[in-house]
Amino acid sequence: MILCLLAAAVFPVDSSAQEPTLQPTHQSLDWYPDAAGKPAPLETLEDWKKRRAAIVAGFEEATGPLPSRESLPDLDVKIAETIETPTYTRETITFASEAGDRTPAFLYLPKGLAPGEKRAGIVALHPTSAIGKKIVDGQGERPNRAYARELAERGYVVIAPDYLSFGDYADYDFATDRYESGTMKGIWNHMRCVDLLVSRSEVDGEKIGAIGHSLGGHNAIFVAVFDQRIKVIVSSCGWTPLHDYYGGDLKGWTSDRYIPAIRDRYELDPDKVPFDYYELIAALAPAAFFSNSPLRDVNFDWRGVEKVAPQARRIYELHGVPEKMRIAYPDDEHDFPTNEREESYRFLEKWLK
Repeated sequence: MILCLLAAAVFPVDSSAQEPTLQPTHQSLDWYPDAAGKPAPLETLEDWKKRRAAIVAGFEEATGPLPSRESLPDLDVKIAETIETPTYTRETITFASEAGDRTPAFLYLPKGLAPGEKRAGIVALHPTSAIGKKIVDGQGERPNRAYARELAERGYVVIAPDYLSFGDYADYDFATDRYESGTMKGIWNHMRCVDLLVSRSEVDGEKIGAIGHSLGGHNAIFVAVFDQRIKVIVSSCGWTPLHDYYGGDLKGWTSDRYIPAIRDRYELDPDKVPFDYYELIAALAPAAFFSNSPLRDVNFDWRGVEKVAPQARRIYELHGVPEKMRIAYPDDEHDFPTNEREESYRFLEKWLK
């Protein structure tokens, strides 16, 4: 396994000397938009706040805006089935994510809690699979995907929702919803999962994490950019910069369940897309971030991850928490191997304890 050892970038104090060389691209974190909207050298946390706001705006330009959360419906949780194990109860539920839509999920509740005891809560997001949430319960054919069940066995309160068009959400109709992209609807649903966790008496609302592999890996990043109640993010095989995704071939990002505008508005051109993963990873700070980025993952090239790492680490350093960013590079394929999965659980425990 190769560990990511990163050094802080050094930026000159003389901003007037640097300004002419600034490249205001989505692949650079050296700049922020000043009051006039012009690129200026990014040197302070206040500068970063302005850049982060621009990052979120760029992402929403592509995905459509996150709807207002001012008047949320009651969660109205309904339980369809209850399974008992020695260490937890697993409920098969649906809840009202918004008017006219109910999101299916597994909810894992630990046994043996003392009166008044609260545990950390985890949103566990599944990879691409027709069986949806069942794969993170260990019901799929592939090993190394049962992280919802494994975290429940470790005593966390876990919610594992189906993603749109998978599992019990297989018949989701993208054409009739209010969203410009499946990605933004996913963000909405996953924020509602956080709402459900923090509503539970067993959950410490200050200790919320998100974990996912592949589809779930980038969805964990997406929801955490918008929901800063999430304090720890684990993304396995979930990301690389757009130019490094199959050599810049972005067709895989353009289905209804993702971001159709990448095809329809930005012509599959990474240079035209108004966001990139350089920005999204940095926007997670100061939340703790663990990435499993295998050396033989053909979907998400680790060499692209390495381009992002020093720039994003600098933003973590601006927040004073460089130790909260960790990237592992196992010699493996598109998988969440045991060593890295167990390390990610220790990472969750460390930052949610």
